[in-house]
Amino acid sequence: MAVRAWLRSSGVLIAMMLAIGTAMANDGYQKAGGLAVYLGIVPAPVVRGHPSGHPESTMHGGPGTAPHQQHLVVAVFDDQTGARVQNASVSATISGLGHVGQQTIQLEPMKIENTITYGGFVTLSGNDRYAIAVEITVPGRSRPISVTFSSDHVQ
Repeated sequence: MAVRAWLRSSGVLIAMMLAIGTAMANDGYQKAGGLAVYLGIVPAPVVRGHPSGHPESTMHGGPGTAPHQQHLVVAVFDDQTGARVQNASVSATISGLGHVGQQTIQLEPMKIENTITYGGFVTLSGNDRYAIAVEITVPGRSRPISVTFSSDHVQ
């Protein structure tokens, strides 16, 4: 009887943890200033796994070997038309909530399958919740658009 009660309460606790984790997780999509912005984070070893002749193996100078290196990928669309924005200047400022300091990187345009996304490598050095502020400057617009994502990084 006690085992059954323990299993039932453990199941409820696990369900609550999953619900809280899902609610706290950022979904990688934001809208601002007429743009729809998507953020993806891919571990650098995935990129390092491409064959040497593959274009992704050398983008942004190639993935380094630092531990906990990630590849940030940002796709930008016009929110009204759905057209991909392919002529923007995109940067990301990454700061950990538990770490002092921040790093800003310019995300380079990447042409893959005839579409443009923006990307770059960054090291998330510790277990932390990181804020990733993406700034997008589109020619012809009077000011940059900023969106902020969050990501938990666990080593």
